[in-house]
Amino acid sequence: MPWKKLEGEVLKDDLVEEVEAVLQREKENDIKVCIGSDSQVKGALTEFATAIVFLRRGSGGFVFVNNYFSKRQFSIKERMLQEVADSIKYAYEICPLLDKYKVELEVHADINTDPNFKSNVAFKEAMGYILGMGYTFKAKPNAFASTYCAGKVVS
Repeated sequence: MPWKKLEGEVLKDDLVEEVEAVLQREKENDIKVCIGSDSQVKGALTEFATAIVFLRRGSGGFVFVNNYFSKRQFSIKERMLQEVADSIKYAYEICPLLDKYKVELEVHADINTDPNFKSNVAFKEAMGYILGMGYTFKAKPNAFASTYCAGKVVS
C-alpha cells in the first residue's frame, strides 16, 4: 500500500523523498519525528498500520500513514512484536535523513506498561528491540504515534 497523508491524499514520491522534502521545508521549525504502528484483527485478516508523525513543537504537526493486511494468525506477543518491527523498519529507512537534519526520533510501541493488559506480554522484548537499535522508546500511555495515529487507520 502506498504512503498517504492522514487525510487520505497519496504521497507522490517514495517515502524517503517525501520525508526529505518535509525536513527541508520545516528546517526553520523545531521538529520531532515519532514513528509507531498498530494492528487490528479483522476476522481471518490482521491489518497493520504505521504512522510517521512530524511534530512542530508548539505549533501542531502532520502524519504520514501506511497499512497492509496479513493472513497470518498471530499470537498477541507476535502481533505486538510485528508492530514494533514495522516501526523499526521505517525508522531505519529514514534515520539517515533525520541525522542529516538533526531531527529527534522516537519509536512508539502500542504496548501497555501495566502487566494487567494482554499487550504487556511483549513489553520487555519491544523495549529491548527499540533501545537496542539506538532509538528513543515510548510505550502507552505516551505512545501517541502508535495508539492514536496508526490506531486511527486500523480502527
